[in-house]
Amino acid sequence: MTARQTLPIPRLSLLLTHAGMLAEQVLRAFWPFFSVFMAILAALMLGLQDHVGVETVWTVGGVALVGLLVTLILGARRFHAPSRAEALMRLDESLPGRPIQALMDDQAIGSMDTDSVALWHAHQTRMAQQAAQAEPVKPDLRLADRDPYALRYSALLALVIAGLFGSFWRIGSVADMAPGAAVAGQGPSWEGWVEPPRYTGLPTLYLADQSGPTLSVPQGSRITLRFYGEVGAHTLTETTTPLGTVEATDPEQDIVVNRSGQLRIVGPAGRDWSLDVLQDIAPRIGVADAAEAEAGGQMRLPFAAGDDYGVVSGTATIELDLAALDRRYGLTVAPEEREVIEVELPMPITGDRADFTEDLIEDFSQHPWAHLPVRITLTARDAADQETSSEPYVTALPARRFFDPLAAAVMEQRRDLLWSRDNAPRVAQLLRAVSHLPEDFFRSDTAYLRLRVTLRRLETFTRYDLKPEQQEEIAQALWDLAVLIEEGTLADALERMRRAQERLTEAMQNGASDEEIAELMQELRDATQDYMRQLQRLAQENGEDGENPQGQNGETLQMTQDDLQRMMDRIQELMEQGRMAEAQQALEEFQQMMENMRVTQGQGQGQQSEGQQAMEGLAETLRDQQGLSDRAFRDLQEQFNPGTQSGQSQNNEGRNGGQGRGESHEGQGGRGQEGSDQADGGGQQGQEGSLADRQQALRDELGRQQQNLPGGGTPEGEAARDALDRAGRAMDDAEQALRSDDLAEAIDRQSEAMEALREGMRSLGEALAENQQNQPGQGAQEGDMQANNRDPLGRTPGANGSISTDDNLLQGEDVYRRARELLDEIRRRTGDTDRPQIELEYLKRLLERF
Repeated sequence: MTARQTLPIPRLSLLLTHAGMLAEQVLRAFWPFFSVFMAILAALMLGLQDHVGVETVWTVGGVALVGLLVTLILGARRFHAPSRAEALMRLDESLPGRPIQALMDDQAIGSMDTDSVALWHAHQTRMAQQAAQAEPVKPDLRLADRDPYALRYSALLALVIAGLFGSFWRIGSVADMAPGAAVAGQGPSWEGWVEPPRYTGLPTLYLADQSGPTLSVPQGSRITLRFYGEVGAHTLTETTTPLGTVEATDPEQDIVVNRSGQLRIVGPAGRDWSLDVLQDIAPRIGVADAAEAEAGGQMRLPFAAGDDYGVVSGTATIELDLAALDRRYGLTVAPEEREVIEVELPMPITGDRADFTEDLIEDFSQHPWAHLPVRITLTARDAADQETSSEPYVTALPARRFFDPLAAAVMEQRRDLLWSRDNAPRVAQLLRAVSHLPEDFFRSDTAYLRLRVTLRRLETFTRYDLKPEQQEEIAQALWDLAVLIEEGTLADALERMRRAQERLTEAMQNGASDEEIAELMQELRDATQDYMRQLQRLAQENGEDGENPQGQNGETLQMTQDDLQRMMDRIQELMEQGRMAEAQQALEEFQQMMENMRVTQGQGQGQQSEGQQAMEGLAETLRDQQGLSDRAFRDLQEQFNPGTQSGQSQNNEGRNGGQGRGESHEGQGGRGQEGSDQADGGGQQGQEGSLADRQQALRDELGRQQQNLPGGGTPEGEAARDALDRAGRAMDDAEQALRSDDLAEAIDRQSEAMEALREGMRSLGEALAENQQNQPGQGAQEGDMQANNRDPLGRTPGANGSISTDDNLLQGEDVYRRARELLDEIRRRTGDTDRPQIELEYLKRLLERF
């Protein structure tokens, strides 16, 4: 026994192990008791007893007490207090070799042998060292096998919720439910709460704590009263509701405060207050600044709104102002009935909506009321469903402006057609007059072809009573035509630059806003850069020698990117200072210099590469396709005007007059006097036979070129092949239309084929540029060429045939202007409730971040 009492075991390890074993026994025996106790305590703290009758409370309470007693008895029967010996055994089992048991054992044999005794002592010494290092054994508190449904955790969760949202003081309300307890113990009493409307964000008030004679509450607040004790001991009288309440004795009463008045509780613990109701002010909204049109055509209307508790939503209603309309030309007839325009106003995603300013950004360029006088009425709504409308704001509906006179004329006829279908004969007559002399007005054959096809369809529809859906179809075709005339096909980047200059000059003369002038100036910068890239690409395709831009007189023009940037910055600076005359003169000098410039890039001498041959073959196919389209159009023209002597003017391509590059009426597939002797196999295949046969031959030639197309395996090369596949399908459709004598459909399909061919040539050019850039160096000569391989702006070729530079091309206010445009567009799209929910959530996250 002495050896056992002096075991070299850490006392703390033994105590902790013994405590863990005790905890195991307590939890395993009494977890049902603890679960029932926590469930009862949670229900009392949450005040569930106050929401049911007294009988229910005592019935459930009796069952709960029986449950507590039963679980306590069962737990006591299962409980077993662990002894010190059991703790020693638990600790011994965690040690290797069972050292504690070895220390408690005695030597059974060899006690008379000195060597055996020495060995035994050595063994016990080693066991004592191991026992001295014993660590406490962690208890096993898992009860999953005894509580498979985790009832203990459910009860614990209920108790945690009660601790967060309940109160220990509510437990005492059970005592008040005893028979006669309220009267005998406390006497009659009451409780009351004032709950403001949720949208106000104000807290609930406990009436017993409001000591002042005057109580200010928001309009629409709900007052809840509960009377305890004998019925009639307390009564309620109030004048805050329309009908009022006089000496009401119901134990529970709810009233909604709508106006100021008196609230009186009469009884042993009576109180009275003078309620001052804070009226919910209607929201306010109005136009903050003049509406204006962005360069892209979007209307930007700043507005300011506010409310005492925040604006929930708003709408803008736009209606035509007939009284302010100049009823001339196509507007003299009575307009067709159209619904007013209603758009949702953008609301701040984050921040306070009590007072804010936002911009309504919408594009009404295609609406029939574009540029006509309208009345814009803004409406704001708060959480109390109160609405306020602003004074009508009268303005011309901002929309896209067309600077080209022909595009503006087409848009005017589109407006007249949408104004009333009765204008259809007049619109057709004016469009026919506009297209009478195409060489004087049209810079693009494609635009002229589209106008004539649209005119033919309009006249056909008008002859058989124009329908609303046909009216919309023609209006969309006229819109596309106006955009095409305004922007052009842009096959020649110089035309885009000229157009940008014209738009900028027109804006300066018309006194446009600074924002619109800045956008048009940026458009001119982009057009100029595109022009320089086109010049460089053309020089590479032609294999011309040289490295610097040259003028038409052969003089070399040393133009760097910094020089070009300084010239444009100077023009913008003059415009910002209001020196429009000087700015316009500088703009004209800049335009003249750019028109006289051409770029050449050294390609060396010798045989053309496979890529150059493919590009020239596709260019030849494109020219032949253009010639077939011109011939089809002339045949269509002669169907409406038999015997027309086409081709006598110098601008009619492909006639016997010798001008242009189109097809002649005699069926020769040449491209004018300059190109007739240089046609290759692709052009020769279409010289004889009908238009359909020649179209089929041209399709076969394109298929042959696709087989030998370089650039395979690269994204640009695959894009070129996809574009050429689309061109081939369009050619097949054109052939079928020609065989069916549907010339209008054939012209449309031929236009698609030409556009796909242009796209394929662009992608193929990018693939060739990428391939050339990735080729390994070829000595010092190629290294020198790569060192000097810069465009007139001083930039070096980047990835995928693009142009890159280390210089910051977007400087000054352009950065902030562009950022503002992006933010406005995100806000506009956020207000569009028809967009997918996932897109709206993404846009809202963008606004929250930026």
